[in-house]
Amino acid sequence: MKKLLLTTALVIASFILGFTFNTIITNKKNTKMKKVTGIGGIFFKCKDPNAIKEWYNKHLGLDAGPYGASFEWSEKDNPEKKGLTQWNVNTETAKLYEPSTKDFMINYRVENLEALVEELKKENVTIVDSIESYDFGKFIHILDIEGNKIQLWEPKG
Repeated sequence: MKKLLLTTALVIASFILGFTFNTIITNKKNTKMKKVTGIGGIFFKCKDPNAIKEWYNKHLGLDAGPYGASFEWSEKDNPEKKGLTQWNVNTETAKLYEPSTKDFMINYRVENLEALVEELKKENVTIVDSIESYDFGKFIHILDIEGNKIQLWEPKG
């Protein structure tokens, strides 16, 4: 009788431990880090940035100052939380886009930039520089598989 009770207890304990372990492993695999949360900005080269800004202002009503134009918006799930998408142009000789040879760069908004960079390193993504912090958030640059420079931005707040 003792042997039967001990065997039953071991089977039940093993089932519970197996179920717990499987739940932990399954939840870990299904938890993917949220990466890009939106477009933070679009930047491109042009021959005459002032002329381009004037053209966009005249024809499309885009009022761009020295740092371009900012489009403010609210998050769908949290309307009190505001965000910005930036638009700006640079000269054809702007070094901002290097080492890419392309005439554009897209800035993507992300959450938890440090963790994302660690994940990208493990995935052998080319990291161009190191994380820099400013009053409006943290930035880093990476290259995609075709050499397009991408700016990742974790906004402050």
